[in-house]
Amino acid sequence: MATLSRRAGTTPGYEIRFFDAHGRRLTLYLGGRKYSEKTATELKGIVETLVYYRDNSITVPDKKTLAWLESAAPEIREKLGNAGLIEIPKTYTVKELWDAFLKQKTGVKESTETTYENARRRFFEFFKESNVISELTKTEMKQWKESLRTTLAESTVAGTLTKAKAVFNWAVGAGLLEKSPLEGVGRGSFVNRDKDRFISVEEYRRLLDSCPCRDWRVIIALARVGGLRCPSEVLRLRWTDVNWEKGRFYVTSPKTEHHRGKEGRIVPLWPMLRDELDRLFNDQSEKTEFVITRYRDPGRTNLGTQFARIVKMAGIEPVPRPFDNMRASRSTEVYAEFGAYLESQWIGHSMKTARDHYLQVRESDFEWATGVSVQPQGTCSGGRQKNPACLETIPRL
Repeated sequence: MATLSRRAGTTPGYEIRFFDAHGRRLTLYLGGRKYSEKTATELKGIVETLVYYRDNSITVPDKKTLAWLESAAPEIREKLGNAGLIEIPKTYTVKELWDAFLKQKTGVKESTETTYENARRRFFEFFKESNVISELTKTEMKQWKESLRTTLAESTVAGTLTKAKAVFNWAVGAGLLEKSPLEGVGRGSFVNRDKDRFISVEEYRRLLDSCPCRDWRVIIALARVGGLRCPSEVLRLRWTDVNWEKGRFYVTSPKTEHHRGKEGRIVPLWPMLRDELDRLFNDQSEKTEFVITRYRDPGRTNLGTQFARIVKMAGIEPVPRPFDNMRASRSTEVYAEFGAYLESQWIGHSMKTARDHYLQVRESDFEWATGVSVQPQGTCSGGRQKNPACLETIPRL
């Protein structure tokens, strides 16, 4: 049994005395200025119930007791926990959560690690490291999202929220959290077409003429004509991947290699690309493993900076996201000439990804649609005539 007594003096309050599992007398104190006699009386009854459950090895209290404990002040639950009558779940700070998540996130690519680190940095620009994860609210998460939207593109916001959702969902799965505070908070759209820029064949040729070496000519040709991701796919291309006889080459794709059957793809050796590869191959006095040899050190080479110099030398308009836009330009041409399925197979992404992120509307499309020209001009396919039946667009009327 537990006893309840009132303490007088300078620190008035209530004392609840009972015995622990080893027969030692313990005392729970409630300040009289903060807690009423009614609360002290209710707590005495809860203590008696919990002592009975403890002594009789009953692990799950009745619903009424559980409800009282859930509605009790954190300070009271802490007192009961310290007395060994209930288990107090460990509270985790957001710093501990992110540290634990990233520690177990092994075997991922360096680029994926970078995206998580960026999401973590943005998270702590808004939240304190000492914030307790169980106290985070959906409202706070919405406020964080709005703060991200003031400085970041919508697609970047979506990517950041996706990574944060993964962290909190992992916490729920690991039993560290009952519910994710990001549940019900929309991530937004990954689609961002603000920096789309179609690079015409004329501009492509001017870029080639401004390149400082053959390696750079091939880098641009692989991105603009081959549709390869740069630098990840371009720098992994080996001479043994090129089948000169059959007119095709194999592209190793680190972005999709974790999906079964998506480790790489076979791409046509387009005539304009074959010309550049052939010249580079013949110029090499000593044959190397990789096609591109001069720009392989990421610590010493910034392809984007060098490309900007080439653009300036070529005298064309600046190209935002240059390698993405060269790949997108080729995607648009292949889609128009060969249809959605072959575009997906040769460029190396899903049809939905092509629609959302790559396909663009060219000036030549308007000219062809309005009868100014017979067909869209300026493809890199080597002269093949377009087949209007392959165009999966609104029929020209």
